[in-house]
Order: sequence, then structure tokens, then C-alpha cells
Amino acid sequence: MQAGGPKHRLAYLCGMKSFDVPIIYRSPLISAVKRKRKEQDKMKKDFSPTLLDFGNIKIWLARHFGFCYGVENAIEIAFRTVSQHPGKRIFLLSEMIHNPQVNADLQAHGIQFLQDTNGKQLIPFETLTKEDIVLIPAFGTTLAIEAKLKEIGIQTEPYNTTCPFVEKVWNRSEAIAKKNYTVIIHGKPGHEETRATFSHAAANGPALVIKDMEEAKLLARFISEDQPVEAFFEAFKGQYSNGFDPHKDLQRIGVVNQTTMLASDTQAIADFLKKKVMDRYQKEDQVADTRDTLCYATLDNQTAVTGLLQTRADLALVVGGYNSSNTSHLVELCEEKLPTYFISHAEKIISKNEIVHFDLHTHCEKTTTSFLPDKKPLEVLITSGASCPDAMVEAVIERLLQLSGASSSTESVARQFAL
Repeated sequence: MQAGGPKHRLAYLCGMKSFDVPIIYRSPLISAVKRKRKEQDKMKKDFSPTLLDFGNIKIWLARHFGFCYGVENAIEIAFRTVSQHPGKRIFLLSEMIHNPQVNADLQAHGIQFLQDTNGKQLIPFETLTKEDIVLIPAFGTTLAIEAKLKEIGIQTEPYNTTCPFVEKVWNRSEAIAKKNYTVIIHGKPGHEETRATFSHAAANGPALVIKDMEEAKLLARFISEDQPVEAFFEAFKGQYSNGFDPHKDLQRIGVVNQTTMLASDTQAIADFLKKKVMDRYQKEDQVADTRDTLCYATLDNQTAVTGLLQTRADLALVVGGYNSSNTSHLVELCEEKLPTYFISHAEKIISKNEIVHFDLHTHCEKTTTSFLPDKKPLEVLITSGASCPDAMVEAVIERLLQLSGASSSTESVARQFAL
């Protein structure tokens, strides 16, 4: 059975599935915290943070963070494939997930990447043979690439790690397209998942990618026919399917999302475009209901950050890969409330007076000095992206304890949660 099929989806919903993820990604402290919170909140209704009291420093952890189902599923399949096929050439279409440590570990185990995250070819498909193994990453891939691999004779089904929530968006897109709705995808046009979703949607009908509310507002002007049709093709160059007819294809729409986008943004865009279509055509059935395409793992992490930000603190640290879409949105939420530092690993905290972090606005790393206030107790909020190992979060905590002269250790605090 293909990875990410019905059994996997059902297991996730029942909370029964556990994965064999390498121990190097696990954290005794984080595992103890997550286990305790799960026992106390089986229905996942409490989004308040967890306090880790180390004396001179108090750390507040988001209720939900770190590896999601889709990521753990992908990592398990990748490492199992390596162990089961010694001597075989094993390739990944692109990065398995957007985390530099995990991707480096996979490469260290001999896995080669065929493309970079932008779709640029690193190893020609022509060099592959039917004896090779090709892993499809958690983001999924396009129908064109699937066909190319099939033509070579490569069987991808056992090595397809596409997240079931991504597949859910594809299935919903297909369903509404067959009812003559145009699929509007809220996502980053260059992102692997968006490219894959666009491919699946466009195979069944007209499709268009919009990246934010600004593009939604621009699109609304074409829905209202306030702009000439010709201007559409320049405004959305490279973001629409072949043969797209703005006059005809914007009359009936359904909005789906790249699962790592801010759920609130996707819903706001869907509501906005629905109103514009309703105003134009005065019919309810002109817009498909697609609320069920939101990934609730992503939504849980985002809601947990909202809960985390109810706590007064001196600063926030968000841990994850700089090219991780879901992580960047957590950073955006935190930045609205307090000083926030987006770091890829603990070594970015150089000293008590210096941190190297990623600036979402300039898209490059910067160095900030005197980032830790000289106060006791210091209070820090921490969360991480869905592709970030818990071990990396614990390493960040250890680094903060070292710099702050904490009176308690991670081991002693972990024991408190094990009781």
C-alpha cells in the first residue's frame, strides 16, 4: 500500500500511529513534557504553554510544536529504505523536509537529491535506471515527474512519503474541479508542495495560485471585471493553468491551501473571494466549501503559538529551517508581540550578548547583540516548526541554561514531568 494511504490517515486521527524515528532526533525532556500534556489533555483543547522553571530562567514551551505526522512518516520511510536496500542507489526528488540537519543526515546515509527546493535539476533524470530507488518527499510531486519516473520503470509507490493532508488537498481539488469550479490555491508559487498541488488541480480543470491577500484583492478586480482580461495574464504570469479564461474561469471558484500557510490567512482569503463572487453573481453555489482542506497539525501549531503569546516574556525563539514555510509563519505571529529570533540550531546563540538569526524581511541572517536582557528570572518563549527535531529544541534550551547560570538541569525538570 502506498505510504500516506487510508490506514495512515485513520491512524493519525485515532492517535494510534507511532513512528520509528532515529533517536538522535528525540529529546528526553521534550518527550516527557509532550507525554504529560497529552495525558492531561487527550482531546487537545488546552493550548496554554508549558512552564519549564530552571530558576534564573523560565522557559515557556508552546503546547504543540515539532515533528508532525507527515514529517515523522517521511523520515521513517526514508531511513527504513536505506537500511533495507544496502548497495542500492537511492535518490530523493528534493529535500525530504525543510530542515537542514535532517537533509544532511539523509545525504550522509548516501541518499542523493535529484532537484533543489526550487525545482532546479541537480542530477539528470536520464542518468536513472529502473533499478534505482526514488523517494517522493512529504511535499509530494507533480504528475509530470511521476510520469517521467514511471517511464523510466521506477516504482515509486513503496517510497512515496507524501503527507496525507497534502493528498487530502489534492483529492478535494479534484472533486471540486469535476463540479466545474476553478481551484484557487493559496500558497507560495515556488514551493514544492504548491507546485505539486497545482499540477494535480490543473489536471482536472482551471487552476490558479495566489500568494497572499494582496493578490486576492488584485484577483477580485478581475472577478468584478474592473480590469481588462489581458491584464490578468501579466499580473499572474506563471501562476495559472494552460488555457485559463479569466472571464469564464473566475465565475465559480474554490480556495484550497498549501498546508503550511497560516490557516487564518487562507480562511480570510477564501471569505474575501467568496464575498466578491457572491456580489458579482448573487448565487450561493458559485463558491465551493473547502474549509476541510486546512491541515489541523499546522493549525494546532499556530493556535499553540497564539496561546503561548498570552504569556508575558522577554523574547521568543523559533527553531527551524530558514526555508520552512510553516516555521516562518510562527515567526510572523511571534514578531507581532515581542522580540523574536528565528534560529536554525543552538550554535546560532553565540554568547549571552550575541545571536545570529534569520530575518524574514531581508531573507538573510543578521547578528543582534545584547539580545538577552540582564534580569532574573529571564522569561523566554520557545516553539519550533513541524520539520524541526525535538533534540534541536532541547539543545537550544541547554544553551540558554548555560548562558543564564540556571540552577536546575533539563534532567531534573524532565523528572518532574515523568511523575
